[in-house]
Amino acid sequence: MDGQKIRQILAYNIKSFREHRLWSQADLAANSDISIPFLSEIERGNKWPFPDTLSKIATAFNVQIHELFQEISKSEKEHKYTAMVINEVLAAQKAAIANISKKYL
Repeated sequence: MDGQKIRQILAYNIKSFREHRLWSQADLAANSDISIPFLSEIERGNKWPFPDTLSKIATAFNVQIHELFQEISKSEKEHKYTAMVINEVLAAQKAAIANISKKYL
């Protein structure tokens, strides 16, 4: 696999992760502490991010860096995103229950 293909996969995956979270580029830029123009260039495959930038993006999505480079089918991605959303909802519910317990019990 050549560098251009890897860049295309990265660009596609970042945009897909962002869209499945219903985030704008501004949302992801803010959550990963990078500029919107730079993020736009990454998503179009025009710029190659440094490792620390990749780490910030992966952290914002709560995924491992290598997941940004995985080439998987659309149905696999949909299942993965569904599982991620369920995990995030469960974590939020758990935190809410813990807060209620602390406050009232």
